[in-house]
Amino acid sequence: MLLGSQLRRLREARGITREAAGYSIRASESKISRMELGRVSFKTRDVEDLLTLYGITDEAERNSLLSLAKEANVAGWWHSYSDVLPSWFPTYVGLEGAASLIRAYEVQFVHGLLQTEAYARAVVRRGMKGASAQDVERRVALRLERQKYLLEKNAPECHIILDEAALRRPYGDREVMRGQFQHLIDISERPNLRLQIMPFGFGGHSGESGAFTILSFPESDLSDVVYLEQLTSALYLDKSEDVAQYEKALKELQQDSPGPDESRDLLRGLLQLS
Repeated sequence: MLLGSQLRRLREARGITREAAGYSIRASESKISRMELGRVSFKTRDVEDLLTLYGITDEAERNSLLSLAKEANVAGWWHSYSDVLPSWFPTYVGLEGAASLIRAYEVQFVHGLLQTEAYARAVVRRGMKGASAQDVERRVALRLERQKYLLEKNAPECHIILDEAALRRPYGDREVMRGQFQHLIDISERPNLRLQIMPFGFGGHSGESGAFTILSFPESDLSDVVYLEQLTSALYLDKSEDVAQYEKALKELQQDSPGPDESRDLLRGLLQLS
């Protein structure tokens, strides 16, 4: 995505159309669009030809961008789990790992980054009916690996809002849910995590369209990405007008939900009742 955004910036600075850029590398306009969005791998020859077309002759600048192209083609750790993942999800895992800010609203279940192992196993079993025990465990292992992002030295900042429905809907037995509630209470104390609960008592709210995640990146060239998961696919929205609508909805959810302290109290109440 970073390389693609820089190539787009260079192209636009020269006033070159995507069609012309595609012609220069024997490709279509849509191929250039996918490259600039970071949705395809990069051939060194194509990047070299585009840099020449865009008038980039400085060796240091060329080498920097060509090195970025090589890095972009290196498979991430999550690709070893591709056999148990839907085709659209590895892209999300890569984006999540690169994000400096993760903002999300969940209504069906606890956000994957906050799930305990036992709760995650119950969720995966429900979603992968008929899957082998080995495949279930590999999916759970991936989820636990993703959670390490929150514990790293340069951990992303996370603002997550859980609808009370996600907490009231049991996955696993009573002990699994009790463990999940306690984990949420404990992890919500982390300085990089802001956890809020949208209670039933509030009524209708701005999250009426369902769950969504907004990913923001440290590189200023990269636009925010909204991730929307569907039954058989997922959407990745990065147009400014689309992102703005989801940011507005999330801001209203943050304002309307009890703060982190009050949300922890709500979780403690659910723990006592469970």
